[in-house]
Amino acid sequence: MENLELLVNELRKYQSETNWFEFKCNNYDPDMIGQDISALANSAVLAEKSCAYMIWGIDDRTHDIVGTEKDQYTLKVGNQEIESWLRNLISKNAEFEFHKLLMKDGNGENKDIVVLIIHKATGQTVTFKKVDYIRVGSYTKKLIDHPQLRAQLWDKIRNNHFEEQIAIKDLSLEEIAHYIDCSIYFENSGIPIPTDLNSIAHYLMEESIIVKQDNGKYAITNLGAILFAKKLSFFPRLERKAIRVVQYQDKSRLNMLKEYVENIGYSSGFNDILRYIEALLPTKEVITGAKRETITSYPLIALREAIANALIHQDFSITGTGVVVEIFSNRIEITNPGIPLVDIYRIIDNPPKSRNEKLASLMRRLRMCEELGTGWDKMVTSCELQQLPTPRIDIYEENTKVTLFSKVDFFDLSSQDKIWACYMHACIQYIQGEFLTNSSLRKRFGLEEKSSASVSRLIKESCEKEIIKKLEETAPRHTKYIPWWA
Repeated sequence: MENLELLVNELRKYQSETNWFEFKCNNYDPDMIGQDISALANSAVLAEKSCAYMIWGIDDRTHDIVGTEKDQYTLKVGNQEIESWLRNLISKNAEFEFHKLLMKDGNGENKDIVVLIIHKATGQTVTFKKVDYIRVGSYTKKLIDHPQLRAQLWDKIRNNHFEEQIAIKDLSLEEIAHYIDCSIYFENSGIPIPTDLNSIAHYLMEESIIVKQDNGKYAITNLGAILFAKKLSFFPRLERKAIRVVQYQDKSRLNMLKEYVENIGYSSGFNDILRYIEALLPTKEVITGAKRETITSYPLIALREAIANALIHQDFSITGTGVVVEIFSNRIEITNPGIPLVDIYRIIDNPPKSRNEKLASLMRRLRMCEELGTGWDKMVTSCELQQLPTPRIDIYEENTKVTLFSKVDFFDLSSQDKIWACYMHACIQYIQGEFLTNSSLRKRFGLEEKSSASVSRLIKESCEKEIIKKLEETAPRHTKYIPWWA
């Protein structure tokens, strides 16, 4: 009950009631409570609060502790307890709970206080008897009578993001360090670590890694937990979002060699997981002049970007699964929950969209991935430079899979992979101010001039599928091609 007492005392400090909390003495009219739950849940969204409150036993003018004569157990509607009655008439997206505690008044006497905690509306407005309400000043009104507030409310509900939701609450500043590694944020941001807790909290609140609660304590957001958790298992709803790496013996999933789960936050564990994967990949040493170079079978920049993109663009509303990296003898598959928000045929030139904008922004500022919009360019270009197949994107009902391939001879590639590589080459050439030609495509695949006819057939097939087009009519060997959208 300690935190509830802190909450009540923090709210009593306000000069007057707001649109997200209300004080009462003994007014337990059932319809009034139902309408206020709807109004306060909806108003909490507008006020950008995670919860709203109705508190009985506090004078609404002086905010003195006066006590209340009833509670959620003694008050009935007919033969039904008030809470049960309310739940039958309030929309199913409403979350609320009653609490009872004792607090001392100005004379040191114990008084009964009832606190109704109402979580903000999610998914849609909260309704009572199929009508939605809103707080206008200190009054509860029908939402339909306030179209401007209704538009603002629905806009905020639609933009209620995973990163802003609370992962764990009611922490002191000292306790926060038990759950998240604050030093990683400062280290990766290039900011000197402040010497006092309040200064550290200032930076973390500015980044929405933590938020201050209405009771004066602190909460860690999903953003803070998913990036900086010392253990994701500290946060039950996020534990399954840990990155999982599985290595197989050959090209199939028949024989698993190793499985590893990175149980710390993405920012803390990202480089560790990359090093772990890199150690599993075959390498070769090449001597160039006086230098000895180690070359992996996959471009590390492509691997880094593919995993970072999977983390950034995953759909966190799909529960029970996270990003999985599967390593086969001839390929790496990176799968994330959720499907792309952009057409994959425009993934090179379109401005990227993310369902997790705060996560994406902070990951980039922490230098976990490339600048906005350049990730796929670098993935495709790095694979072209090593004359590897172009990374493939497969979209399923609830998942997206990106596949990186090791070396495959041009003539062993499937027709689908050849056409995709041709199209991506046209896109990369175009954004670099150049054009796809028979010569450039041969160079991309590491083919000699004697393979010109094979490359011409591939270009022709790509044109027939209308994913590339001629720039101008010239001799076949010198014709320039551009993507269909250019």
